[in-house]
Amino acid sequence: MLIKIRPDQIEIPTASEITPKDVYLSRRSFMARVAAGAALAGGMGALPQAFAQQGRKLPAKLNNAYAVMDKQTAYKDATSYNNFYEFGTDKADPAKNAGTLKTSPWTIDIEGEVKKPFTLDLDALTKLAPLEERIYRLRCVEGWSMVIPWIGYSLSALIKKAEPTGNAKYVEFVTLADKKQMPGLSDPILNWPYREGLRLDEANHPLTLLTLGMYGEVLPNQNGAPVRIIVPWKYGFKSAKSIVKIRFVKDEPKTAWNLYAPQEYGFYSNVNPGVDHPRWSQATERRIGEDGFFAPKRKTLMFNGYNEVAGLYTGMDLRKFF
Repeated sequence: MLIKIRPDQIEIPTASEITPKDVYLSRRSFMARVAAGAALAGGMGALPQAFAQQGRKLPAKLNNAYAVMDKQTAYKDATSYNNFYEFGTDKADPAKNAGTLKTSPWTIDIEGEVKKPFTLDLDALTKLAPLEERIYRLRCVEGWSMVIPWIGYSLSALIKKAEPTGNAKYVEFVTLADKKQMPGLSDPILNWPYREGLRLDEANHPLTLLTLGMYGEVLPNQNGAPVRIIVPWKYGFKSAKSIVKIRFVKDEPKTAWNLYAPQEYGFYSNVNPGVDHPRWSQATERRIGEDGFFAPKRKTLMFNGYNEVAGLYTGMDLRKFF
């Protein structure tokens, strides 16, 4: 799988492009805009009803405990260079094709080995726990990385509400699969719908983020709108997008890329510079927006630098369970 970078993607962003000014608007300014929008729309502009519209602001307080100090990736790069095969295999395809995705109304079914199966719409999902902003590194298996301010809350809040039974050992995430909205589904490269999974203790770790926004706004379609998971110590494909179902299961779930090429994509997929992909090294990476292939490579950090998760894997051979 080759990394494709267009000539227009290897420029150095200006300082003003790194973090857009309107990302960090105050809550007061945000609410004023919502009220104004409601008036213009004849009273229809309540936040939950319009929540999934691209570009809509999503207020959240920065959680400094989960904010890396790395320079943030420019918004234009984070939203134009994506892996989302439901909209095409080229990195530019999701931004071009994801406009067909309808993100409202949207519901997520919580089911499986739980005491309280339930369904949540976006309104209920945003109210389940306080939203906060977290600045995470994200590392792709193909050797590129980004630093993005995400908005959401720890997935553990939803897990607590579901009350998993003693049989629940894993959490499976199922993505929307609708050929009318997702042109990439016509390509049988993966077994649709896209499925990913975590061990229950991984899903419960505070770093695992149920994600509703980025850069102060709701998620753009190409970045997994309206709801996705971010697991920052694992390669990016573990962070399932456009989720419609979360299932608690007894056995390790069959996941999309592991089914496609198990010798290349292990179930755990922790960022580990000592375990190479069969076709390239994982010891270094390039940060998107930093001169593309001309940028000096960075050394890849174990667990992507999130060493607080190391205890989850005590006693495991991380070369075997890659």
